[in-house]
Amino acid sequence: MTELTELEQKSLTEIPHPSLPEGSSLYGATKVFPDYQAENGETYFTLVHGIAHESSVSFVAILQATRALRKGFESAIYFYGPGSLNALATRGFPTTGTSAFPGEHNINNSLKTFIAEGGKVYCCRFGLSLHGAREEDLIEGVIPTHPLDVQDAIIHYARKGAIINSTYMI
Repeated sequence: MTELTELEQKSLTEIPHPSLPEGSSLYGATKVFPDYQAENGETYFTLVHGIAHESSVSFVAILQATRALRKGFESAIYFYGPGSLNALATRGFPTTGTSAFPGEHNINNSLKTFIAEGGKVYCCRFGLSLHGAREEDLIEGVIPTHPLDVQDAIIHYARKGAIINSTYMI
């Protein structure tokens, strides 16, 4: 074990670390709003313009869309721009499907679950092309779309009365 100087030891023992035992509550558990469930025919539409692992935006959007699906909403996710890279099955290092770090495949696995549970995932072909990604590298079940479909998808879901969650990261 590395020997500590007197000042390092003093600094280390000034405040107990950690100050709370594992399992201690840090935040309250009161849910303020009702746990809404979908009414007949309600739709939830998520737009994602964020890159995997650049922030939590993409991952949280997928989790929200999955939660809406489980609440009974018809739920769809549309990846466009750099967000299109979230739908690639070819993520991994040194081989596809191999995680170079814990959580590298959180988005892939969450999208596979979302699709398996009945959600629709769209991916803009132009967004793929901007980053050199290939359509054949999409996760199974992801629906490739024309760049002009982004706006028309928004109109389509708005006319259905969908709750639209638009996420954007620059």
